[in-house]
Parts: sequence; C-alpha cells; structure tokens
Amino acid sequence: MVKFATSREFSQEEVGLALRNHGMHLEGLRYPITPIGMHYLLIHFDIPFIDPTTYELPIVGRVRSPLRLSLGDVKARPAVTMPVMMECAGIGRAHLSPRPVSAPWHDEAIGCAEWTGTPLRPILEEAGLLDDVAEILFTGYDRGIDQDVEQHYERSLPLEEALRNEVILAYKMNGQPLPPQHGFPLRLVVPDWYGMTSVKWLKSITAIAEPFEGVQQALLYRYKQSEEDPGTPVTRKYPHALMVPPGIPDYLSRTRHVRVGGILVEGRAWSGFGTVERVEFSSDGGRTWADTELGEPVGRYGWRGWSYEWEAQKPGEYELCVRATDAAGNRQATNVDEVWNVGGYGVNMVQRVPVTLS
Repeated sequence: MVKFATSREFSQEEVGLALRNHGMHLEGLRYPITPIGMHYLLIHFDIPFIDPTTYELPIVGRVRSPLRLSLGDVKARPAVTMPVMMECAGIGRAHLSPRPVSAPWHDEAIGCAEWTGTPLRPILEEAGLLDDVAEILFTGYDRGIDQDVEQHYERSLPLEEALRNEVILAYKMNGQPLPPQHGFPLRLVVPDWYGMTSVKWLKSITAIAEPFEGVQQALLYRYKQSEEDPGTPVTRKYPHALMVPPGIPDYLSRTRHVRVGGILVEGRAWSGFGTVERVEFSSDGGRTWADTELGEPVGRYGWRGWSYEWEAQKPGEYELCVRATDAAGNRQATNVDEVWNVGGYGVNMVQRVPVTLS
C-alpha cells in the first residue's frame, strides 16, 4: 500500500530518506562523466559488508552447469568500460500531487559514470541455460522489509534483455573499485533501463522458468493508476533533459539570480529509447520554444550535452524550461496529468527553473 501526502510539507520519514540517499548536484551536469561523489544514490535497505577475498557469485537455477565465480574469476574475464547514464525510477516524484511518500526526488536522481566489468551473456552461456528459461533473477546481499515483507532486494530481467551484450557485471566505477555504497564488490549494470534494474552487491544469479513475483517486481516499480490496477512494469528511461541552473542561488530558497546579458544555458539529455535528437529551451514557462545546439553523445549509453545562448535583456521574473525528444519520437511531458502514477515512477516532466533577472 502506497501512502500519499497532499501537502507540500515533507514527512520525517521522507526527510530521512533524502538525507540517506543523495541526488546529483545539478551543476554536476557540466561534467561528461559524473564524479563518484556527485552520482546519485538509492539504497533500499543497508549497505552490506562483504569480504572480497571470500566473495563468490553463484550462477544457478535452470542451467546445465552451475558456476561459482570468485571476484578474481570475474576480473579475469574479458573487460569492457563504458559510460552509462543512470536515473532512478523515482525521479520527479516530489513534483506530483498527491505525492507518493517515498524518496522525495525532484530532478537530481541521476549520474553518468564510467563502469568497468565483464559482459553477462558469456557467463550465462557457459552455465548452459535450459530451454525453458524465461527470466534471469538477480539477488543482492542487502536485506530489509518493504510492503511488510522481509526480503533481499532482488529483481529479474526477461531473458532477451539479460542476454544483451551491453549488460555487464561491474567491479569498477570511474576507474576505481566500486565504492561500498555503489555495490562493492560486484553489481549489475543494465544500460537504457531505470536504475532499480542494476542490482547492487550481487549475491546470486538464478535462471528461472516463470516470471519473478517478488515485491520489487510485482508490487513496486509498476506504472499504476490506482492501488487495484496491476499496472505495467517500469523498464526503459523516458526522454529527459536537464539544465545547469544559471546564475547564483539564494542559500535557503535556491532561487536563481542572473545578470542581464547574453547567458549560456547548458545541460544534458538522455533516453532509454534511442539517442536524443532534439532539445528545446524556453524562457517563458513553456509558451514558446527554441532549438538548442546539441553536442556529441557521451558514448552509446551516456547522455548528450546541449547549449543555448539566451539573450536576457529585460529585468524581471522568468521561468526557464527545457525538454528532450528522442529518436523514437518520444518527448518529455509538459504537465503532471501525463505522468502521475501511484508509485511516482518515470516522471519526466519538463524542468522549470525560476530566475530573477536584474
């Protein structure tokens, strides 16, 4: 059962989640690769302590030859390094009304790190998947209670998704060993999908013949319009563009103050449905839009930079907005009715940044 808040005030529980799970500072959008300390975090339960010297990852279930891989075994396999733009499925939840009571993200649940690991597919092929395998289940060492059920955090991928060549078991982040909070010693990284899919602190990988019905799959991370609605699963990231808030902020309110003149507005855009092909900027709250200049994508699964020269000549109050359109024709939502759902997932409303021009 999801609780809702009808006021703008955040509960003690929400504040606690916000303190424990930090977002990326939006000025960090200037970095093509997000520094580790800036990358967003969502930790459902506790960070487990795992000894890398004794760590083993079993690959079991509907396989002909079960495997047990040490961390050394994983690192000895062919390695790939790639930037991946990661976004929490709960991004934008705090903009909704009524607001689902959970991690109260605004626009900052993002990061684009460079992950190093080994592809999952050859490991599954070595284990020998049986013909009836439908999904691959990933279980983490983190354990807790959610929806009144005690559980390890675990989620599955359809077999065809798990066999994508770009799905990796990662042991490095930005060239460094995984930090504890990001899944040390080994985590899953699934490009294009929302971050809940990239299970951290991997405990086991299990080939299963039936759809996984665990809490994090069947009850949560589903687009539902009511509690009774079974909903549809949250999967790939919707198109999203964000700007570096221009000017300087007021300390408490974060209201932006900008000087009259030519202002370079810049940011990043991404989508799980293909390359972002258009980013538009508005200085009047979305009444009129202008195309921005696009940069080169940061790898196939990273984000794409954009910039716009705003000729801000008249003092006053402005609301800056930005929106993205991807190669599949998907465009960001412009109002809350387009994105509201019970869990507050996949909210990709256009960013709105009030500024005072003087």
